[in-house]
Amino acid sequence: MIIKTTNLCWQWPRQTARLRFPDISLPAGEHLFIHGPSGSGKTTLLSLLSGLNRATLGSIRVHGQDLARLSGSARDRLRADRTGVIFQQFNLVPYLSALDNVTLPCRLSRHRRQQAGDPADAARQLMTALGLPMETFTRKAPELSTGQQQRVAAARALIGAPPLILADEPTSALDVVNRDRFVALLLEQAARTGSSVVFVSHDPALASHFGNHLELLTETETEANP
Repeated sequence: MIIKTTNLCWQWPRQTARLRFPDISLPAGEHLFIHGPSGSGKTTLLSLLSGLNRATLGSIRVHGQDLARLSGSARDRLRADRTGVIFQQFNLVPYLSALDNVTLPCRLSRHRRQQAGDPADAARQLMTALGLPMETFTRKAPELSTGQQQRVAAARALIGAPPLILADEPTSALDVVNRDRFVALLLEQAARTGSSVVFVSHDPALASHFGNHLELLTETETEANP
């Protein structure tokens, strides 16, 4: 299993309300679509799966590792080496070119760099496969359209063939045609390396692209006082 969670809960600091998530068992190479309204904990769940936050209760195993047993630095290293993340706002480095943004994970992770071979060549191949014109490769991130920034963010997540891609509503700013085209391209590139994709969205229309589905609700529970 690329992801295995059991009895997972998240509680905000100094609050009694907490989110309880359904259990997840995702085999390597398969994809999962997570949907639900705002406030249902979609981004929180991704932050737990990526190791950015620790669960309040329950267990998370990602890449065969029990995240609760890892230090913060070990979780950071596991994420850098084996997980690609596509943020909702893309989080591209504004002073870097599109190409340099894509190769950035290879500068931060020796494992991703070795997997990529020649990072610049791997980046150009991914960017081309995702429909980015060659003239955009040297442009800074703010000079790109929203759709182009989205594809750069996807290429950055995919470079070095990480086994897991976490995507946090990356299509929220796109029209229907470009939205569906992007998801199809993302899954096509992930299939080339056998990577699993966990894709979060509030839009249930995207579910048809995925073999596994998980719906989150907005309900929270309150911790009982002792």
